[in-house]
Amino acid sequence: MYKIKTINNISPVGLERLEKLNCNVSAELSDPDGIIVRSADMHTFEPNPELLAVARAGAGYNNIPIERFAESGIVVFNSPGANAEAVKEQSICSLVMASRDVIGSIEWVRSIADRGDKIPELVEKGKQNFAGPELMGKTIGILGLGATGALVANACIAIDMNVIGYDPFMSVEAAWRLSRKAERADDLDEIFRNCDYISINIPYNQDTHHLLNARAFSLMKDGVRIINESRAEVVDDDAMLEALESGKVAKYVTDFPNEKILRGKNVIALPHLGACTPESEDRCAVMAAKQLYDYLKNGNIVNSVNLPAAKLERMGVCRLCVIHHNVPGMINRILDLITAKNINVEHMINKPRGKYAYTMIDLGDHVGDDVAETIRGYNDVLRVRVL
Repeated sequence: MYKIKTINNISPVGLERLEKLNCNVSAELSDPDGIIVRSADMHTFEPNPELLAVARAGAGYNNIPIERFAESGIVVFNSPGANAEAVKEQSICSLVMASRDVIGSIEWVRSIADRGDKIPELVEKGKQNFAGPELMGKTIGILGLGATGALVANACIAIDMNVIGYDPFMSVEAAWRLSRKAERADDLDEIFRNCDYISINIPYNQDTHHLLNARAFSLMKDGVRIINESRAEVVDDDAMLEALESGKVAKYVTDFPNEKILRGKNVIALPHLGACTPESEDRCAVMAAKQLYDYLKNGNIVNSVNLPAAKLERMGVCRLCVIHHNVPGMINRILDLITAKNINVEHMINKPRGKYAYTMIDLGDHVGDDVAETIRGYNDVLRVRVL
């Protein structure tokens, strides 16, 4: 029985999946094999020695110390695409709010509630104060063409916008999802120079920190409207505030408010609502639970954000799983040890990712604890499991 700790409220749909597989699922566990988390900050979290994996029920993972966990042999998963539909829908809503002063108009109409039979006349006179441009025929730049970005691009094409997308790491799967009518930009500057709207749908990491900075704003059209469904840190707040003050940016809609950006004019800030639908939370929880259990049970790694992806159909009698640094000679050392025990290798896979690597070996006979302990003693080995 695997012990799964929950942090934050996780959709019961995902947790029931684990319980049906005889997992012990509780928020109170102190020595879990796995953790499912949403947005809780885990940077100060001290993992127990038994912890094997953390599954994020959502796409973003900047709340998890992925490098530190990798060095401890802890796999971190996310749930890409599970919340894409919800974020896409909010992005379209945000585009409309960025164009027309929907919020201001609602507040103004409420303010004249006591004007009785004069309300219709006041509405006709006042509506122009909240007017804005149509989306049809305008050009939008989509930064990031993953699961969410591709859906946003397709939705914008459906309402007759011109779409230019940028994603240097676009997968084949994402390319299949993307409409042929979307243009591909060769670099970010092409997006900045040519778009009336910009939708940010990229993951936050050290490479995307302050991607929208003073230089980026200087290249943009006057009156550009920006939608941020990525993370707050992708945008340089100080540069954004200057751009809003000068009118370079006409409207900034962000799902990631902070004290600084809330002081800016023409800012529409939402309370991180992008993935907040019951359907999205169910899908994220189910995906997180499925990936976590497959790793605990079979050693397969799918959608990890810190260690290599590796999936192997099981063969043989037992499976040896080794997380290690990506250094020369490691596989040979492991295989030499197995050969010395006169055990046949039925099937194996080795996958690298930067400075890390993952090796799975299906064996024709059981290996004893002595084999696992010997491998654990090798330099650069981070985790050894026998399944």
